[in-house]
Amino acid sequence: MTTQNSLQPSVRFTPRWHLNLRDAGTLIGLAIIVVTFSFLTPVFFTLPNLLNILQQSSINALIALGMTLVIISGGIDLSVGPTAALAAILGATMMVAGVPVPLAILATLSIGALCGLFSGTLIAYAGLQPFIVTLGGLSLFRAVALIYSGGNPVFGIPVAFRSVINSAVLGVPTPIVIAAVIALVLWLVMNKTPLGEYILAVGGNEEAARVAGVPVKRTKVTVYIISGALASLASLVLIGRLGAAEPTIGNLWELDAIAAAAIGGASLMGGKGSIVGTLVGAIILGALRNGLTLLNIQAFYQLLATGLIIIIAMLIDRATRGR
Repeated sequence: MTTQNSLQPSVRFTPRWHLNLRDAGTLIGLAIIVVTFSFLTPVFFTLPNLLNILQQSSINALIALGMTLVIISGGIDLSVGPTAALAAILGATMMVAGVPVPLAILATLSIGALCGLFSGTLIAYAGLQPFIVTLGGLSLFRAVALIYSGGNPVFGIPVAFRSVINSAVLGVPTPIVIAAVIALVLWLVMNKTPLGEYILAVGGNEEAARVAGVPVKRTKVTVYIISGALASLASLVLIGRLGAAEPTIGNLWELDAIAAAAIGGASLMGGKGSIVGTLVGAIILGALRNGLTLLNIQAFYQLLATGLIIIIAMLIDRATRGR
């Protein structure tokens, strides 16, 4: 009993209502990007373009929010892009075949959750490394999507589904609303539920968490299920906007998601992360790419800028760690 009680403080995390130094730095970084591009191109700081940035960022935000939970727990999920592709192909196929849209949406989300369950089970119960398992999933899920579709896109997404995705709520595009609602739910999970404490505890010190009675294996599986389900949700948003599903969608989504989480303050060592920070990180990437596109900057310079921002974010994280 003494050992257990002495370890409990190390796995107990109290939510903070105020912005810490790291979150404030992320917001300042976003403000600098917005102000800079507003001076460089007058189109940038207009309501239609700002809504466009948020709408474009919503897909990466959904992926990154799930990735953040995985990273906080001490893992990594490199299979989110192929998971999204597989879910998109199967979901679109069901819709085109006449399956009711609500049922097809539920099935699509379930496909992503099952992919997460597959990876999480191997990691938690077989003791395999997250990097290796999800790297294998990256190839496996992509291959299944390509084999099932024959490498061909699926057209004919129902108008009823597309109209929902392309609609607006009080003038705000639906994808933005979806991302905001998911972010709020996950914020509540991380700050108001035992699951949030478990995720932080497992990522902070897995052995101490186990001794303190935290269900380590179930927590690991849960975060991968959430990550897979959110990847499927992101794919639904994308095919609703495009009107078609391709087995090649989601290429490098995992890197964008990791970048958004890292910019937002998540530590790849685990035990640290921020839902709000990840959301801002996704917007930073979206604003950066939008601004560079408006300035007619070629795509490979956009990759260069993204890489530099990630490195800077890591340096800031190192400088502010523990403050």
